[in-house]
Amino acid sequence: MPEGHSIHRLARQFNSAFVGERLRVSSPQGRFQAGADRLDGSVLVAARAHGKQLFLEFDNELVMRVHLGLYGAWTFGGDETFRGASSIGAPRRIGEQETASDDDGASYVGPPPPVGAVRVRFVSEHGWADLRGPTACEVLTAADEQAVLSKLGPDPLDPETDPGEFVTRIQRTRSAVGLSLMNQAVIAGVGNVYRAEALFRRRIHPWVPGVSLPDAEAIALWEDLVLLMNEGVEAGRIITTTPDHRSHTDRSRTDAAAIPVEDAHYVYKRTGQPCRICSTPIAMTEMGARKLYWCPNCQAA
Repeated sequence: MPEGHSIHRLARQFNSAFVGERLRVSSPQGRFQAGADRLDGSVLVAARAHGKQLFLEFDNELVMRVHLGLYGAWTFGGDETFRGASSIGAPRRIGEQETASDDDGASYVGPPPPVGAVRVRFVSEHGWADLRGPTACEVLTAADEQAVLSKLGPDPLDPETDPGEFVTRIQRTRSAVGLSLMNQAVIAGVGNVYRAEALFRRRIHPWVPGVSLPDAEAIALWEDLVLLMNEGVEAGRIITTTPDHRSHTDRSRTDAAAIPVEDAHYVYKRTGQPCRICSTPIAMTEMGARKLYWCPNCQAA
């Protein structure tokens, strides 16, 4: 499932390519036809993300909410003025990085015929966007949008957020910190990769109850997630290792594209491999119906 950094990149893409444009909205698949009819011909005013939720606001005071879930993805294309990645979402093809297009748009004559089950299609004068396979896709009023947002925790990618809000929420429960980080009502946008990597980087035992997490450690965990997720927005992929802990990369290279998948993470999907810090084999177990990766030594209770 795409984590919060990918949804913020989607919001950037929509703001760059479609805001201010009057859009033709359709549902080639047919499952969103009623919603498409309500949005067709409207101007996109703003796009924003909160955690794993994307909100597209139109000039008719309606909002389209999209949650990609495990299988959802947006595909984009357009003429030479159109910018951005060609695909953001699932399935992943190159680690945690969305695919990029080699087409410069010079031969653009309009959107191609829909391929597969396209839930929603946006078409502007210069480009198009197709949505496939989302978990949620609905048209809301502004009040409905606020009701959705009220159920979500703070987003590390929102620079206006007070870290104290996260501290309060994670310390409010006796649930394991590893579970709470995946609870979107505690913190919005963190998924399985950021959970495992942030806990390792802070040397936090995944089963520590949130109520037992000291203020200073909770704030440090929040700040590390802010750092990692902002880097993910810029890079278009999740990289959590520092250069001195990479074995397959030229350490003089700092560009994200030069870091191979096997060097990108400390514990995620590294079951049985030696810890980059202490050489203890990385462990994997189930937590909250998801695989959790951790180092039994570095993250000892």
